[in-house]
Amino acid sequence: MNLLEKSLFSTLKSIATQNIVSHYRNLQQHRTIVKVRLKWVKNRGLDHIIDVQTDLKAACLLKDAIVRSPVGYLTAKSLADSQKLLGLTVPTLRFIRRYPTLFEEFPHPKYQSLPCFKLTQIAKILHDQELKVFEDNQSDLVERLSKVLMMTTNRMVALQSLHPLKWDLGLPDDFDKRFPDHFRIVKGTNGLACLRLVQWPEKYAVSELQKMNDDSSPPAGYREFKRGKAALEFPMSFPRGYGAQKKVKAWMDEFQKLPYISPYEDSRGIDPNSDLMEKRVVGVLHEFLSLTLYKKTKRNYLRSLRKELYLPDRFTRIFTRYPGIFYLSLKCKTTTVALREGYRRGRLVNPHPLTRHRDKFHHVMRTGLIYRSKGVDILPQLDNVLDEEENELTDEEEIELTEECDGTSDAETGSDED
Repeated sequence: MNLLEKSLFSTLKSIATQNIVSHYRNLQQHRTIVKVRLKWVKNRGLDHIIDVQTDLKAACLLKDAIVRSPVGYLTAKSLADSQKLLGLTVPTLRFIRRYPTLFEEFPHPKYQSLPCFKLTQIAKILHDQELKVFEDNQSDLVERLSKVLMMTTNRMVALQSLHPLKWDLGLPDDFDKRFPDHFRIVKGTNGLACLRLVQWPEKYAVSELQKMNDDSSPPAGYREFKRGKAALEFPMSFPRGYGAQKKVKAWMDEFQKLPYISPYEDSRGIDPNSDLMEKRVVGVLHEFLSLTLYKKTKRNYLRSLRKELYLPDRFTRIFTRYPGIFYLSLKCKTTTVALREGYRRGRLVNPHPLTRHRDKFHHVMRTGLIYRSKGVDILPQLDNVLDEEENELTDEEEIELTEECDGTSDAETGSDED
């Protein structure tokens, strides 16, 4: 596409956006869709996945901390106050001792009564393999991080908000310095160090929902809407019992008919109290969760990006208002939001290479069969072992709870700290 075509395409997009917003101006003045009060439903399968990955994430963070340590180990004293930071429900010292296949305990060189922990040989091998996964998937990493910044109002995010998301987004420790041609560290208006997008990559300005519908189509929001139905619809998988409710079906049908506004378009001209803005918020949250490796993240991580993503103050109500799209979990003393379509029968759909590698790490964690002296020989067998494993939990194992998601339940208004 030459410069003239790019300029014409940009102009057409701008005109189309104005036409859509103008066409739905009456919708924006007040809410026209009557919403149904829905009960929160617990999903055993997704809760189990979140529970397992909480320990996996903590072990990986400990591994990375040991790698960063100039002496190559961590002391029990340095781990004393890390429980909350790691998201653990047990003391860190007790946790790290659970996994001798990853962490080797030994006495401090000077203070014999002080326990220390270093990586086992198998853990070192897994870490080296992880670095290779990062190297082999650099273009994917650049795209994912670019899209996060592209969704923000100023194309930049404070590093203090990005660092907690490294695990979810699959970012290496040096993500802020690894790609200087794409991202730069700048000082924000609040004085905080921020990561800024150097140049807008137009090829990335296509959401995952658009890709699922038609890879060759122009960005959503710029097509013609036929028979009053929106061009793009969110895939929905309702908890047991919801799909048969006529009121819920009518509500979702009206919601799907609203136009889909791309999360990469400026939406500041839309009435923040309108149904159209609510669908735009759903689209932003859907896209952000689609960019995470496990299609989930902690609710508080999203709260820290509220202003950057131009989200309303009480946007977290969206998660329980649309249970066919999102699932809100209260496992592990925190609140995690997941994208339902990211899982099928208790398994992650289209796993990323980094998640496959983390499966190996988890396999070493939960089995005592791989010893330091045999790790090199047994490691190649891990791929076959993981392929043979089956997850027996499915999305059908759900329990209905009594809380109503109208702003009064813990799932919606909880003041959890991550």
